[in-house]
Amino acid sequence: MKVVISGASGLIGSALVKDLRKDGHDVVRLVRREPAEADEARWDPHGTVDAKALEGCDAVVHLAGAGVGDRPWTEAYKEKIRDSRLSGTRALAEALAGLDARPRVLVSGSAIGYYGDTGGREVDEDSPAGEGFLADLVRDWEPAAAPAAEAGIRVVHPRTGIVLAGDGGQLGRTLPLFKLGLGGRLGDGTQWVSWISITDHIAALRYLIDHDELSGPVNLTAPAPVTNAVFTKAVGQALGRPTLLSVPKFALRLALRDFADEGPLVSQRVLPRRLEGAGFEFAHPDVNAAVRAAVRAAVRAEHA
Repeated sequence: MKVVISGASGLIGSALVKDLRKDGHDVVRLVRREPAEADEARWDPHGTVDAKALEGCDAVVHLAGAGVGDRPWTEAYKEKIRDSRLSGTRALAEALAGLDARPRVLVSGSAIGYYGDTGGREVDEDSPAGEGFLADLVRDWEPAAAPAAEAGIRVVHPRTGIVLAGDGGQLGRTLPLFKLGLGGRLGDGTQWVSWISITDHIAALRYLIDHDELSGPVNLTAPAPVTNAVFTKAVGQALGRPTLLSVPKFALRLALRDFADEGPLVSQRVLPRRLEGAGFEFAHPDVNAAVRAAVRAAVRAEHA
């Protein structure tokens, strides 16, 4: 199988590339610079895509976009987040629609930010959009892939939760603090966290590629969301460190600006009903097991 991937250098993209190649699949990585390796192809998220690299591929996984939690949300950075997703998705979808030999599926990234702050209420793929910057973004982001769907390509939108990995993402960035005994809950810790292990996330992306019955939005979250206080305790236990501290809301808002209320302080209790209904089985359905796996991976990486 030939799979084309954008955002292949990111946390999820690099893990997906490795997993596919391990099983003998041919992977082409889309890059914005001049290609330097044989497996790279050039694309411009605001314009052209190397159609020759796309021609005859079996699947495309689109993961590119400016990091949502990488910087404080100034108005300029929010515009960068939005533009990188809408323009890139539209450019790729239009390029795929124009091919003679089109892929059978486009897995085009999305986010559980669609649901906004759900409090303690459970939501799934049939729930309406919430409010806020991310909800508005996803409402426009997913339809940007319409040219591919209109050309007969199956389009799936994995609405991703917080991905637990030891070498990146929210958990990977905070592990050093937890190791020093400086980790703690965020705010009052009552907000719900919808998470998924990196192992399950990669397996789920491949499941979406392989299963023709799945299209449209699919939540990529574990079946058991937990509160931030429970999540924090799980990290502390995995590392054998105390988690008595807390970061007050005002400090998070001061440091992260608008992102605080749609990132670490947002409460989202999102369930993966479509994924489970299709028969997907999670390797890490429990947060304690998922965090332990991430910590073990981080330790292995340190000693590699």
